[in-house]
Order: sequence, then C-alpha cells, then structure tokens
Amino acid sequence: MKSKLRTGMMALAAAGALTVSSCGFGGSGDSGEEGGASTLDLLVPSYSDGTKALWEGVIEDFEAANEDISVNLQVESWENLESVLQTKIQAGEAPDIYNGGAFSAFADEGLLYPANEVASEETIADFQESFAENEMLDGTQYGLPLIASVRALFYNQDLFDAAGIQAPPTTWDELHAAAQEISATGVPGYGMPLGSEEAQGESLIWFAGNGGGFGDESEITVNTPENLEAAEFMKKMISDGVTQPDPGATQRTPMINVFAQGQIGMVYALPQTVGQIKEENPDLNYGIASVPTNSGEPSTLGVADRLMAFKNDEDKQEAIKAFMDFFYAEDNYVDWVETEGFLPTTKSGSEAMGSDESLKPFLDMLPTAEFYPTTNPAWNAADGAFKSLMGQLEDQDAQTVLEQIQSKADAA
Repeated sequence: MKSKLRTGMMALAAAGALTVSSCGFGGSGDSGEEGGASTLDLLVPSYSDGTKALWEGVIEDFEAANEDISVNLQVESWENLESVLQTKIQAGEAPDIYNGGAFSAFADEGLLYPANEVASEETIADFQESFAENEMLDGTQYGLPLIASVRALFYNQDLFDAAGIQAPPTTWDELHAAAQEISATGVPGYGMPLGSEEAQGESLIWFAGNGGGFGDESEITVNTPENLEAAEFMKKMISDGVTQPDPGATQRTPMINVFAQGQIGMVYALPQTVGQIKEENPDLNYGIASVPTNSGEPSTLGVADRLMAFKNDEDKQEAIKAFMDFFYAEDNYVDWVETEGFLPTTKSGSEAMGSDESLKPFLDMLPTAEFYPTTNPAWNAADGAFKSLMGQLEDQDAQTVLEQIQSKADAA
C-alpha cells in the first residue's frame, strides 16, 4: 500500500522560494476582499476518493458559521500537487492555506505565517508536543500538523502460540528471542525491509529505539554510538537468521503483504495495515503492540503532513485563523481524520479516538514519535544514501555502512 504521507518536498520548496524571490510575491491575483469579506484559497492533496467531499463538508459548515468568509477549494493528486503549487507560486498566486510536506525553504524566505499568528493559543497547545516540535524552524512553529502515522509492531498470534511465546516483546533481546523461536518453526520470525522503498524508515525505528536518530535542522547525525549499537543489533538479527531471506532487497509494501497472509511472525507496520488485513485476510489472528526498544522505553517513527499559511494578504490573516481554529475543533477534526483513516495530531483527538482498540497502540506512541529531519537541506542526500546503502548491512559491518551514509550526507 503506497503511503500518501509526504515529507519530501524540500527540492520543490527550495525552487519555489527562489522563484518567489525573483518574481515578487504578491499573493492571489484576486484577493476577493469587498466590504470586509474574505476569500481564502485552499490547495490540498487527495488522500482518498472521499477527500474532496470531506473538505467540502468542512467548508460548508465553516462558511455557514462565518458568513463573511468564503473558501475556494482545489484538490489535486499527490502526483500533480507539487507542480501545481510551483505554477501558482511562479504566477504570484500561492494558496492562502496549503496542505503539503516540507516547509522549511518557504519559512526561511519569510513566506509563511508562524503558526501562532494563524491559530489560537488553544489550538496550538492541543497538538502533541512531538508533532509541534517537528513543525519548527529556528525555534518557530510554522506548520499545523494535519494527520499522523506512526509504526507499531504487528505480530501473528497463531505463530506466537505455536512457538510458545507468551507476550509480544518490549525489548530488542525479547524481539530477537521471539523471532528465533518463530524461525525454528520454519517461518521467518521478523521482517526487516532494507530495500530502497523504505530502508530509512526501518533504520530510524531502530536508531530511535536506542536514543539515536538522524539529527536535526542543522546537522545530520548518522554515524553515532547510539546508531551504531542499533545497526549492530539489526545485523545480529540478520546474521542469526531470524529475519526473512535477503533483507537488503526486501521492500516494505510486499513484505507487509506477506505478513497479511500469515507468513511472517512480526513486522513494523502502519495504521492502514489494519484495514488491509481486514480486506485481504480477515481471518488472520494477529495483535498490535508498541515498538520494542533496547531499554523497553517507548519510541517509534512518526510521519506527518501539515497545513501552512502563505503571507499573501495581511487582510486575510484573521480569516485564516478563523478557518484553522474551526477545522481543528475536536468534532470537526476527529471526523475528518477518522474518515480518512489516519491518526490525529492533537491531544483531544487522541482522547476521542482512544476507544478504538485497533488504534490504541498507535495513539499511545504518538507522544514518543521521532521524525525525519526534513528541515535540513542535507536530508534528501541522507535519505537517498539510506535507501541505496543500508541494505549492505547484510554483507558489511555496521560501522562501514554508517560511515558511508554519513559521508553522503556531509557531502551534501
């Protein structure tokens, strides 16, 4: 299943920011301001067949409650979204509100409102701290986290029972032992996808599980003691034969498909995997648990999309703020997130959705989510290096692999 969450718009953002600087940034050609009325342009991607109708419902209710504000909605596919945004920027017609990925280049050029200027204190305070911090550049929050996804451990209960495993693992040692027991039955105990699709995601799950990570907006940190210890344990899993064959060539999506058919003991997967299993193999006897870490303290990979507001016309600032506060009100926001099948980025949303047992492990891990350092210009190079080099962990020592990836990041 192709994830619709995007965090890799850095190249577009940089190009768009340069274009804006050179042509003069004047905002929408038609401000729509007459007699105190405001017209907001909203550009969003399509997450599902129902995305357009969802936004139309939000807009209808918002306009009914705010008769002096209207909203022009434009929905684009993810494939077209970035080129549409670039065209609008080049024409001096950036949307007032945009749902997209990386924001740092826009913010660095001074093109975005800080979040606290287009949302109330109550709205800002309701975001999970880990997600709010991910929307910051130089200490200022610009994005309003829209939807979230984190990884959890999916495990095959029937394979657990056959191997005599009493409970899902909470530490790396327990994960290794459980995978070893399952592998002894003839089924791979743990699925480790280090192919080009998402080697960076698998790696960050393990690195964060040892207090490591990929760095921040100012520095990419791959070759660190914490990450090295994690990579060495990953290699131990491979060398001890408790993973599927050839992890370096394994892609996440087909691997999860194999789990859904009952042929792998444990994998890290997404909230959407619940729906996939329900549709493809509803009889699968499985469970969901928190990600095992070295110490047992919770940590996981987090991914988020966001809303951001361009500084087109200062007369629209209050209208943008009214829309943001309306959308993130608990009832409106939770309905939108639930319908799209994602996780909420707000504390109130997590509380409201907490009764769904299939989502609870994901919701519990939201506060501990670790993110890709997408605000760092060198992240694209590091991301590519992970995808092309991390799979070599099968044949090379962990130190060498991390040094190679760090070198690619430093060169960027």
